[in-house]
Amino acid sequence: MKCPFCGNPDTKVIDTRTMEDQSAIRRRRYCEKCTKRFTTYERIDSLPLSVIKSNNTRELFDREKLIKGIMMSCNKRPVSVEQIEKIAMDIENTVLNSMRKEIHSKELGEMVMEKLKDLDEVAYVRFASVYKQFKDIDSFVNELGILLKDRENKDASK
Repeated sequence: MKCPFCGNPDTKVIDTRTMEDQSAIRRRRYCEKCTKRFTTYERIDSLPLSVIKSNNTRELFDREKLIKGIMMSCNKRPVSVEQIEKIAMDIENTVLNSMRKEIHSKELGEMVMEKLKDLDEVAYVRFASVYKQFKDIDSFVNELGILLKDRENKDASK
């Protein structure tokens, strides 16, 4: 595996772990040339998944694009990169395990919001504000009301 820092083609595996859901193998690697460490993931190659955008165009599912969107909503929040990657991996696995070849971007957005709602409410609201494209303060306040109601119901069931 080529080192992403210096381009050295020879790196050593220093740790290998299977992910909790058995969907991937996580490998910690070490570059002897620049002495940096990095992580790689090994997954089963599957059929390509297309995302149907709101304007009915299609593009290939891009896990990195999903992670970037989640990271933007989690900026300066107490959410680790590992938690963000787990959200992306869970969503990707859910979609791939459904054996579908296409998914609407709206469904992906709903999945992300559901995961963020449990993880960090501020990140959830940030993601929702972009995803739902709030047109005015009333729609924003309405979404906050839904979030508060869900929290009350969750607290009441404890």
